[in-house]
Amino acid sequence: MDYENEQDPTSTPARGVMRHLGIALFAGVILATLFTAWTPASLSPSELAGQLIGILEGGPSTSQTVGALSPTPEEDVLRVGVIIGHLGINPSTDAEDPGAVCADGFTELELNQAIGMRTARALEAAGVQVDILDEFDERLFGYRAAALVSIHADACVPINEFATGYKVAAALDTVVPDKAQLLVDCLVDRYGRSTDLRFHQGSITRDMTEYHTFNEVHSQTPAAIIETGFLYLDRDFLMENPDLAARGIAEGVLCYINNEPTSLPWEETE
Repeated sequence: MDYENEQDPTSTPARGVMRHLGIALFAGVILATLFTAWTPASLSPSELAGQLIGILEGGPSTSQTVGALSPTPEEDVLRVGVIIGHLGINPSTDAEDPGAVCADGFTELELNQAIGMRTARALEAAGVQVDILDEFDERLFGYRAAALVSIHADACVPINEFATGYKVAAALDTVVPDKAQLLVDCLVDRYGRSTDLRFHQGSITRDMTEYHTFNEVHSQTPAAIIETGFLYLDRDFLMENPDLAARGIAEGVLCYINNEPTSLPWEETE
């Protein structure tokens, strides 16, 4: 052995090598521990590795993420679809369909637009890429996203004193039932907190659980429909506070993306 050419372990290059080896070993131990409890809603391995290396090196992380979900396979960003209910042309009638219409001419579509556009802006502010979609948008066929929410409102006719509050539903027949249910739970929880409206579970209909878009989007896209309130009794509140309604929907989507816990009691009215 040539002792004269052997590297001194206390020299600067050697210390640098040893430092990086130590960091790599430490990161490996942490990653191994985290991957043991890996869930589908966790960060991707490359994202988590980048953040850990950045932290260990004492600098900013090399990767950022909006939430716990990873982007869809075709995208490099987290994408969410927001349908503004009744926006656009209904192909079955080749005409616009404003949805529920009140006696004074106010339409459901007007409220859906007010809340839907604010919801999209709130999600974009959180770093999510948002597709604003018409009711019968051609892009919905095979649509892939982290989540899809269709925004509607309920009837503008007097029913009874209990016809107030909101409803949320997903498809009864879905290949991603756990994800769909989490999206529903998050929307129910966060929308209720933001608006203080009651969850009107008892009036969820087949028109909601068999909503046409559920059969159009990609089978792996979790989708939900929300009725933000009854236009007859809740209209004034929603028109005066569209930001609260939009915040509740946006926070519900982010709750789902981040796989956050929900607190339900589920309050059912007659």
